[in-house]
Amino acid sequence: MKDRSRYQCRECGTKTAQWAGRCDTCGAWNSVFDIGTGQAATTKHAVLLAEVTCESVQRWTSGIGELDRVLGGGVVPGSVVLLGGDPGIGKSTILIQALAHMSADLPALYVTGEESTAQVALRAQRLALGAPQLKLLAETNVEAIIAQARHELPRVLVIDSIQTVYAPALAQAPGSVSQVREAAATLVRFAKETNTALFLVGHVTKEGQLAGPRVLEHMVDAVLYFEGDSSSRYRLIRAIKNRFGAVNELGVFVMTEGGLREVTNPSALFLRQDAETAPGSVILATQEGTRPLLVEVQALIDESSAANPRRVALGLDGQRLGMLLALLHRHGGHATYRQDVFVNVVGGVRVTEPAADLAVLLACVSSLTDRAVGRDLVVFGEVGLAGEMRPVPRGQERLREAAKLGFKRAIIPAANMPKRGTDLGLQVIGVKQLSEALVHFQKD
Repeated sequence: MKDRSRYQCRECGTKTAQWAGRCDTCGAWNSVFDIGTGQAATTKHAVLLAEVTCESVQRWTSGIGELDRVLGGGVVPGSVVLLGGDPGIGKSTILIQALAHMSADLPALYVTGEESTAQVALRAQRLALGAPQLKLLAETNVEAIIAQARHELPRVLVIDSIQTVYAPALAQAPGSVSQVREAAATLVRFAKETNTALFLVGHVTKEGQLAGPRVLEHMVDAVLYFEGDSSSRYRLIRAIKNRFGAVNELGVFVMTEGGLREVTNPSALFLRQDAETAPGSVILATQEGTRPLLVEVQALIDESSAANPRRVALGLDGQRLGMLLALLHRHGGHATYRQDVFVNVVGGVRVTEPAADLAVLLACVSSLTDRAVGRDLVVFGEVGLAGEMRPVPRGQERLREAAKLGFKRAIIPAANMPKRGTDLGLQVIGVKQLSEALVHFQKD
């Protein structure tokens, strides 16, 4: 029987026996391409899980400890990492710094689609990066990039950015959904075939999401996001997805004239250094990936003249703030339905875990009563709808971080109390209800 050519739509995946300019299933134009003949692929046999041998992965260091932390301990050969963030926040800077270090021991290739090689060289010179072995390539054709990579045989490859790369077989403009998906798929296949570590720089939309198809995040092994304001000196890199490490791992950097410099003690960075106290300020011991982090939660509550008072949360979940204010009224006796409520996490850190509940509530009470909290107190804990205090993971590590920074007291859920005989160097108060926490808090 004669083999018949098969065609497939790049948008919806529908396969047909004949080519058409418009897909009959999804209606997309110029999306049908030839995938070759419909011959059966080579059959692969299933194997038992117990028979599969796993070799230990040898990671490469990027020379930047905070970046290695976010990646799970270093760069994995053959891994594909997608790095996204706002314009000017430092994506290209941190990658050229990492490649400058890695190129001393490994062949490295930096492909730029937005700048010339002279512009990249000027940035490296401004950052005082001595990388004589690092090779640069200004190219946007994915086929030319792959051909050059097969000639140079790099172990580490950077594409800056994936939105500028295009596949000549497609008629769409670079940056379109089809082009980004096809170019990324081609580069990922090359990385897996050659065991090359691949970094893809991704643009973001005005909503803060990665531009292009959502499938791009599924294709890669790790997705890293730059957080923070580009006008601020501080930069945060968070792992949204990581097949080789912990999710929500956080790396902290400060932008200097010499590039991004890692912050080894971020808790001290986000806390006030003076001894003065102010109403509405509470120290929270949060957990970002495997790292305990101390941040300052501030609340400002003021009388409102509007029919619907404002509820604003920066660095926290706005919907959860409304729930916590209802809890404060029901189980704490403090009503805020006539006040504007503003809550902020200092330093641009975004806290997503419910362990911040107690800190937010106590900061609100402090602002309402105009009573400052001692700077030696740290809190954490999740509050349930019945007003009960629920335990949070890794309570011991949070307390150790607080003791290391000189805190003397802590209010935490009773279920997170240290075991008998454990000396953490601070007075720990365990509470079972929100009302108990408020009693201890108001005695301060």
